[in-house]
Amino acid sequence: MKIPCLILSLVCVLSSCRKENNTVAGSDITFAGDSIYFAKGFQIETRDNYTLLTVRNPWKPERELQHFVLVSKSVALPESLPEGILIRTPLKRTVSFGSVQCSFFAGLDVLQTLVGVCEPNFINIPFVQNGIRDGKIADVGQAANPDLERIMFVEPEALFTAPIEESGTGQISALGIPSIECVDYMESSPLGRAEWIRFFALFFEKRSLADSLFAQTVSNYKALQDLTSQLEIQPTVFSETIYSGVWWLPGGNSYVAHFFKDAGADYLWKEDTQTGSIGLSFESVLEKAEKADCWLIKYNTSNELTLSELVKNYPNYAFFDAYKKGNIYICNTGKVTYYEDLPVHPDYILKDLVWIFHPEALPGYLPKYYRRIKN
Repeated sequence: MKIPCLILSLVCVLSSCRKENNTVAGSDITFAGDSIYFAKGFQIETRDNYTLLTVRNPWKPERELQHFVLVSKSVALPESLPEGILIRTPLKRTVSFGSVQCSFFAGLDVLQTLVGVCEPNFINIPFVQNGIRDGKIADVGQAANPDLERIMFVEPEALFTAPIEESGTGQISALGIPSIECVDYMESSPLGRAEWIRFFALFFEKRSLADSLFAQTVSNYKALQDLTSQLEIQPTVFSETIYSGVWWLPGGNSYVAHFFKDAGADYLWKEDTQTGSIGLSFESVLEKAEKADCWLIKYNTSNELTLSELVKNYPNYAFFDAYKKGNIYICNTGKVTYYEDLPVHPDYILKDLVWIFHPEALPGYLPKYYRRIKN
């Protein structure tokens, strides 16, 4: 089913909803009210004086991970509220435990609320780097072991964290500061993850902006999907490299695998059902991918990766046809904003992938993240 038809039908059902609809100019893609279209991890229920926001447990989908009750600071606190973590909106002082949350903040134009971040060296956003340098944003340590005293000192209203499989909030729960567990990374589709901008928006009363931004992302993404759906040839692809004896590949139901499919490629592990990564031996990867058309590699080093450097690091890479033909495309995530753009703008990433697999479909396009490896 084409997405415009899906959205339009949902709009008809929600025509009585009091929330403003947001439509992309020149497009029939519209978002309305509390409906969630691609994401699986959260749901919204708007009531008269508050909003209920539920985060589903991605590891046990039948359970809830968190339940928030959002009440605007502009109204008096209702006498009767349902159970949940009470948060008054819009938030003005926040701490982010990762670069992904900062990317959503940037999209919503709320980076100015940050009073602290974890691991700022991995946040390639000028506003954050300048804030750290000028002392306006505190470095509160590692995400897995944050500096609790520094967090208390900057007095945030909420912490935006990314839990690892029901690991809980650990020591930070003792601070008495609401911890918002962001499990957007567990979504299996790029648009599902991107829709989390509508989740973040609720904490800053930026709902209309988020709906509009997301509608534009969907419009761009679907246009590229429509382009590749008309192409008959689907080059085979695999990705990444071996590390400490294990080759970590995207699971067949991961958002990366969906990226490959949407870009018109045949991912060799598409039959796998994992939403995360799968660890394999070199031999098992070679057995399936030796004749693959394309090989994509992401890395983070100060030097650019070359064919000679690649095979120097691991000589057996030379067995792959993609190596022999130079059909390897590399992305240095330390020098481009791949991870910063990935959550909010999957359409940007998809366009690069379409260029890799079907360059004839995008004549004149200059890739933003990937380039073909050199000797």
